[in-house]
Amino acid sequence: MSLRSFLTRRTHPNNDYNLPGQGGFVALLRRTRQMPRNKNNKQIVMSKPKPAPPSASGAAAPTDPPTFRNNPEVDAKIDAYIKENPKYWNYVQAMPRDRLERTVVLNEVRELDRQQRIREGVLKQINRNPELKRAYDLLVKDLPEDQKEGVIAQIGRTARRAVARVQGQQQQTKGEAVTA
Repeated sequence: MSLRSFLTRRTHPNNDYNLPGQGGFVALLRRTRQMPRNKNNKQIVMSKPKPAPPSASGAAAPTDPPTFRNNPEVDAKIDAYIKENPKYWNYVQAMPRDRLERTVVLNEVRELDRQQRIREGVLKQINRNPELKRAYDLLVKDLPEDQKEGVIAQIGRTARRAVARVQGQQQQTKGEAVTA
């Protein structure tokens, strides 16, 4: 099933994949968001440092250093990686603080660039097809102008993942039928 056919399918009103007039595609997005991502349903509490109240002069009072969360599962993964890669761990420990900080920032910049490229690719694919563009415009018609493009990109990524998942399941089913 292609992304285009997924978004423009209009069949029986009870079909879960119909466009938003029948609640289908938007309902599909809502259902995917309601599914729990973590099967063991552990909740990790995020704590933010509280900002210090301003002093009498109006400047912020000196603050304590921020507190960081610890996640035992993540810590275990890090420890396992360190144990498997001692040379890399020694390399990281030998890095000057400035270089280490810049490396962390570089990783963040790369991640933001990757997200931007994906977003631009999704929007380019949508804009190439007028029928698909109309379908997305219909989905976001009631949103403020400054939010429409971002939401279209988000829905496009979600739809692309859903189509890929369906295609992957169909290929697995065909593969099982051939090998059986």
